[in-house]
Amino acid sequence: MQPHAFWQEVHPPASFPDDGPFETFYPARFADGRQLRLPIRPLPDGRHALASLIINQAGFAVVEALAKDLAERIAPLQPDVVVGLPTLGLTLAAAFARHLGHTRYVPLGTSRKFWYEETLSVPLTSITTPEQAKRLYVDPRMLPLIEGRRVVLVDDVISSGSSIVAGLRLLDTVGVAPIAIGAAMLQSTRWHAALDAADPAWRTLVHGVLETPMLTKGTDGRWQ
Repeated sequence: MQPHAFWQEVHPPASFPDDGPFETFYPARFADGRQLRLPIRPLPDGRHALASLIINQAGFAVVEALAKDLAERIAPLQPDVVVGLPTLGLTLAAAFARHLGHTRYVPLGTSRKFWYEETLSVPLTSITTPEQAKRLYVDPRMLPLIEGRRVVLVDDVISSGSSIVAGLRLLDTVGVAPIAIGAAMLQSTRWHAALDAADPAWRTLVHGVLETPMLTKGTDGRWQ
């Protein structure tokens, strides 16, 4: 597949073998068996790899399928407002909120506007941009929308867990404890340690549409 061809189509169940070995893509599976081909990204050690999802490059039908599935999982909790993590989580959060029947959502940000307050921010690191030191902000004008409300915190992919932990800590600074954490994909289980170290209760709130494993290179060069 060409790089731009990934994330554009949801395939019927059993379109691709999902027991490996894999060469260029991993067929992630929805709960109903439908499949989404994700490119395999080798890690620096050369022996391991992860399936990748960049949701703001996905086809609209894929974004809608992910948002609809997540909404069906979380709707029974009756959330009042969706809070989205930048940058890629905002794409999912907006579509997810629409599927819940909401008219808006609350985006967090990494770009400091002049009216933002440093006390309403926390440090943020990302596995895709590890060299960039950033801060995560909540717009003080948005506080009335989330204070005392049933909040869902949403990101596109939970991988190392660092972004979700930053979002949870930021909400904690304003006295908001989310009722759920939503993601399009849970990428391996590396994020468990980060959430458990911060607050073991947080991991019990996580809902993911897709779950993908850590892959290991076999002697034939393919991924298991």
